[in-house]
Amino acid sequence: MIDTRFSSLPLSGEMLANLDSLGYKSMTPVQAQSLPHVLKGKDLIARAKTGSGKTAAFGIGLLSRLNMRKYRVQTLVLCPTRELADQVGKELRRLARFTHNIKVLTLCGGMPFGPQIASLEHGAHIVVGTPGRIQEHVRKGKLKLNDISTLVLDEADRMLDMGFRDAIADLAEQTPSNRQTLLFSATYPEGIQEISRDFQRSPVKVEVESHHDDTVIEQKFFLTSRSGRREALVSLMHHYQPESSVVFCNTKAECDDVAADLRIHGFHAQAIHGDLDQRDRDRVLVQFANKSSSILVATDVAARGLDIKDLQAVINYEVTRDAEVHVHRIGRTGRAGKKGLALSLYTEKEQYKIEDIEAYQMRPVEYGDLAKLHDRPIEMEPPMVTLNIDGGKKNKVRPGDILGALTGDAGIPGKHVGKIDIFDFTAYVAIERCVANQALKRLQNGKIKGRQFRVRKFR
Repeated sequence: MIDTRFSSLPLSGEMLANLDSLGYKSMTPVQAQSLPHVLKGKDLIARAKTGSGKTAAFGIGLLSRLNMRKYRVQTLVLCPTRELADQVGKELRRLARFTHNIKVLTLCGGMPFGPQIASLEHGAHIVVGTPGRIQEHVRKGKLKLNDISTLVLDEADRMLDMGFRDAIADLAEQTPSNRQTLLFSATYPEGIQEISRDFQRSPVKVEVESHHDDTVIEQKFFLTSRSGRREALVSLMHHYQPESSVVFCNTKAECDDVAADLRIHGFHAQAIHGDLDQRDRDRVLVQFANKSSSILVATDVAARGLDIKDLQAVINYEVTRDAEVHVHRIGRTGRAGKKGLALSLYTEKEQYKIEDIEAYQMRPVEYGDLAKLHDRPIEMEPPMVTLNIDGGKKNKVRPGDILGALTGDAGIPGKHVGKIDIFDFTAYVAIERCVANQALKRLQNGKIKGRQFRVRKFR
């Protein structure tokens, strides 16, 4: 039986104390199977789904192996998307709180290049980023990889899907050959095996069970026709009425069409896929996370790396061709001890996909009947509204400044203010719908940090 206590590992007292303060009581399966090998400097290839604790699995290991006397980049973490890179960077900083002066730098595309160069000139121990932007910094001579002791490829399967194979190879070849390489992937396509063969030395293989407990996720499949999919999706929404849901489509065009159709039916739905620019992508994700948008229509690639909490339902508008990807999709709901709902639409021609899923899950699926669904009245409007402020970190705007501008001098009660997200040149604040117009006027007519900013309301 594996010992899941963090104290069973050769970790410093400071690290153990910090893990305890962060609420890390015992290791998850991927942490228990990975960390002993990572701490010994071994290469690792691990299959684990999102939410399994894999960031801490490599984070605790690489932080424990840093040489603090050497103020150079020693660890490079490659991620497929800016959202995942930001998420990983934040978690590494939390894990590093026990050690003074550890610098974690995040370098991603879609962000201004100049400030990143300035940050690099001040030095860092760990760099987290997307392959394309990391390549740019290396090409310009601003980032040197000759001191890398640990290379992490996070969600490597999605990096391959997004066409980063050559970029990964280019960067790996510029790091020392005796480095440690840690590869994490939700699925194991052939490309992953090739990357492992090319860039790892006798890696330890870790596989964490990918199947989902039926008591946690209620999963049902509904037969429809090709022309009846849209109507079937609306029927599912009216019957189950999830407060938050991700609808998966297989193509970008389908995402846009489905989101538009749901809006015609009165739902607050937004599409997210690779054709969105970074600003629009940020806005869509912020609105979904702060409960001012209730439906996200996404492709698999666009949804990877999203930190979605309390997701009530995953709906497969189209069943994926890969059973393993299907399991990964539905694993986004039913987390943190909460029940989840996974609903899938399929046609007679797609029955073979259902059989593949049954074989992969090693149990039969449950079928639902669209004719038995109830068309109940539904509250279409999300509980929150997002206000957009044209000022961000570069304007020295902080969450407390926005909160103060809204609530100060007998303003809006703080209980009506939701999540505040601040980017470099813009900020978003969620407000309960009942006071959204009042909050908008207050910010438009008032000042934040002594300055007036342009403020607008998103539907």
